[in-house]
Amino acid sequence: MTTPLKCLNYICDRWLPAESGMTLESRNPADWQELVATFPRSGSTEVDAAVEAARQAYRSWRLVPAPTRAEFIHRVGELLLQRKEELAQLMSREMGKPLAESRGDVQEGIDCAFYYAGEGRRLFGQTTPSELGNKFAMTVRVPIGVCALITPWNFPIAIPCWKSLPALVCGNTIILKPAKDVPACATFLTEIFRDAGLPAGVVNLVHGSGEEVGRALIEHPGIDLVSFTGSSQTGAEVGATCGRTHKRVCLEMGGKNAQIVMEDADLELALEGAVWGAFGTTGQRCTATSRLILHRDIKAEFTTKLLEQTSKLRLGAGIEPDTDVGPLVNAAQLERVCYYLEVAQSEGAKLLLGGKVLQEGNFQQGYFFQPTILDQVTPEMRIAREEIFGPVVVLIEVNSFEEAIAILNNTSYGLSSSVYTRDVNRAFQAMRDIEAGITYINGPTIGAEVHLPFGGVKQTGNGHREAGSTALDVFTDWKTVYVDFSGSLQRAQIDNR
Repeated sequence: MTTPLKCLNYICDRWLPAESGMTLESRNPADWQELVATFPRSGSTEVDAAVEAARQAYRSWRLVPAPTRAEFIHRVGELLLQRKEELAQLMSREMGKPLAESRGDVQEGIDCAFYYAGEGRRLFGQTTPSELGNKFAMTVRVPIGVCALITPWNFPIAIPCWKSLPALVCGNTIILKPAKDVPACATFLTEIFRDAGLPAGVVNLVHGSGEEVGRALIEHPGIDLVSFTGSSQTGAEVGATCGRTHKRVCLEMGGKNAQIVMEDADLELALEGAVWGAFGTTGQRCTATSRLILHRDIKAEFTTKLLEQTSKLRLGAGIEPDTDVGPLVNAAQLERVCYYLEVAQSEGAKLLLGGKVLQEGNFQQGYFFQPTILDQVTPEMRIAREEIFGPVVVLIEVNSFEEAIAILNNTSYGLSSSVYTRDVNRAFQAMRDIEAGITYINGPTIGAEVHLPFGGVKQTGNGHREAGSTALDVFTDWKTVYVDFSGSLQRAQIDNR
């Protein structure tokens, strides 16, 4: 065990405790006896201070040329690169994912920084001919203002970077509210922003609970935009509040993702994708493969191979180099997975593998749940429709490609999807007919590249996308500019007809 970190809020270039003096704890989910960090239990007082700091800083930050703002973002990328291993080690201790995945999480932040540094010279508008003579027309991007970024625990660096870096390069100021499970990772990232030289008040960090800090942020009149990643239930409440208070809101929420494996698929390739998609990050991804939709002709063979490969996965602390599957993030998440296993079996699903909490030996102090496979699942079962967010995958048998697509779409979510087939015609039909924001052909449902849009349809989101150039549309407004140099009044649609 190492000495616990003392995390503080970061407001206007100052590290501050909560005014109340109250604190919360972050513990290692592989060994809850290890205290990783303490952090402030903040409230409306700290939110008020952060909003005031961000509003003051916005006045000058928005006037900094975008290419200059981008230089700060590039420095963030360089610092993340220098400190990658240190941050990955901290992440594995704080939220439990295997070290290789933690390194990938930090690398995504690095990639994001270098990508958006480039966007500082590409915040393109448009020019277009006017319908009137001696008149010029163009559009430009302008920042929104103060952005509240409410981020989850499963990607404690990548997702805050997805939100903060485009927001900053566009000229906004930010207040980061991280999940309670990852205050140390958020503090580390904020230190990098500070070391990159961003001016006081441009980046602010407020720790605390969603009920206290999160709610205060989304209801605050000084917040112009809320970007939220989390459950669909909470996201609906965030969206309703922002609608009532006239805030721009970007929601990235749940998923019930499926991988289809057709009878002509490369089964070994599909198997690798299924194991990684279902059990990577212990199934705690919004893009995790929660359903395997298997053609009847290959189901028996594929199931045998899946059981064999899954049984070889090594459970353990994320910090251990040979760990394939780490712990669940906390006790509540463990209880949720146990609950859904009971629901599944009560509905008639057959347990093929796993299904147990591990409580002996090296596992007794952590939140470990065996990788679990359920068979004889029908599309109407709750286990096939509701998000579990754990290492559980269900098997659904189909008779045709058309039936597979229909079952994949038969959910209130629409984030990620996957089809394994050698038939190019089926591949293109899948691209056309699947109701999801992301479709993989012969690849797993998890994995995203920072220069491509990320997000979903239906209850997965509200139409916005994160990452890629489309994120610029979240964090900027379009302004249309007309310049009339005719020297006389010209009335469009009147004087030119």
